[in-house]
This record gives sequence, C-alpha cells and structure tokens, in this order.
Amino acid sequence: MKRVFADLHLRLNMKDRSATLRMVNKAAKLGYRLIAMPLAPETRTEEITKLREACNESGIEFATRIDLRPRTQNELMRQLRWLRRRFEVVCVACENKAVARQAAKDRRVDLLNFPFLDFRNRFFDRAEAELSSNSLAALEIDVKPLLLLEGPARIRLLSSLHREAAIAKKFHVPIVVSSGVSEERLLRKPREMAALAFLFGLDEDSALKAVSQNANAIIKRNREKLGSKFVAPGIRIVKEGKDC
Repeated sequence: MKRVFADLHLRLNMKDRSATLRMVNKAAKLGYRLIAMPLAPETRTEEITKLREACNESGIEFATRIDLRPRTQNELMRQLRWLRRRFEVVCVACENKAVARQAAKDRRVDLLNFPFLDFRNRFFDRAEAELSSNSLAALEIDVKPLLLLEGPARIRLLSSLHREAAIAKKFHVPIVVSSGVSEERLLRKPREMAALAFLFGLDEDSALKAVSQNANAIIKRNREKLGSKFVAPGIRIVKEGKDC
C-alpha cells in the first residue's frame, strides 16, 4: 500500500495568505498528502475552512492543531478541557518535568514535544515513556534544529535524540518526525526527513513510519472521536431511530 506522507508541524502565518499558499503548494510538490499547522485558539471557523479548501486544491489534506505551553499541571488540565474537542491534533510543549509527566499520562494529548535543545531540559526518560505508552501519546521530533545547528550543539542534540528514540522504541511509544519549519527553503522531501531520522538511530521502517503511518493514525483516531457517532473508546452509534 502506498504511503501517505504527513508533516504535522508546518508553522504557517495565516495572516500572510500568499506565503501560506506557497508553503502548501511546495509541501504537495515534495510528496506530502497531509499537513497540520498550529492554530490560535481564537481562529475562526471560516479561516480554517478557507485554508482547508486551499489545501484540497493542491491535493493535500489539512488537519487542525493546537500547541499548548502550560506552565503548570493545572493549567494544562484547564486548557485540555477547553480545547481538546476543537482541534484534531493536540500537542504539548513540555517545558518542565511536572507538565511533561501530566501530558504523558493524559489520553487527550496526542504529541509530546520537547522544545529545549539543552539535554538538561529535555524530560523524555523511562518514566515519561512508560506513561506515554499507556496513554497513546507520541513523541514528536522536529528536524528544524538539525538543519540549522552546527558543530557541538548539533552533536549534543543528536545524542539526546538518539537516547530518546531508543527509550521510545523500548516502551513502544510512536515517534512522529515533523519539520517545525516556517520557511520554504527548509522544507524537505518526506524520504529526506526519514533519512535525517537515521542520524538519531531509527531504522528504515521506523523512520518511514515516523513521517507517514504514525501521524496518520493520530488524525484518523481523533477524527473518529470528534465525529457525531463517537460515544467512548470502542463504542459508536451505528443506527438511530425508533426501530433500534
């Protein structure tokens, strides 16, 4: 079966429509068939509809995403209650250990992203992975820093990513490799993204799944949950009416 390549972290500026359309068109030309971009909570439905239509015209599917940056566990819980059912992808930027632990065990969280490049502020360890494996949260790795960093800084980041990828594999936590870019010049073909994943220890099959299957699974699962027939995990309305 043909792979459906996805980039769940294109950072587009919706206020600059022409630049957004250029990025969407380039992503389509490079071989992506699904993209997601972080949106502000107050983004209007009509704006999302226009963006979705523009993506469809380019032959690419669009998914909505929200990036949460809570400072505390309680703040994260409040944000999830408010925003979970409004977006197809929920990512939590884990900037401290308490938030990282809470996000890892909450089934409403789809992606765990660790934005700091310093290994001392990256909190994906064995405890984090064990919590994630029970909640279905995936580890998101952005390639943008790998494209921009040089020398010792890049080596240190690769060392951290190699360790985190190994832990994720051991605990069966899905890995999603995203771009995290906002400029056309930094966009890479899906298989080039997979090749970058080799640098932190993913084999060919795992690397390709990280830019296709794992991302698509998140979108499919959440679209089912957001559908009108969803009741609870494993329970869906099949038929409604007096004769049921």
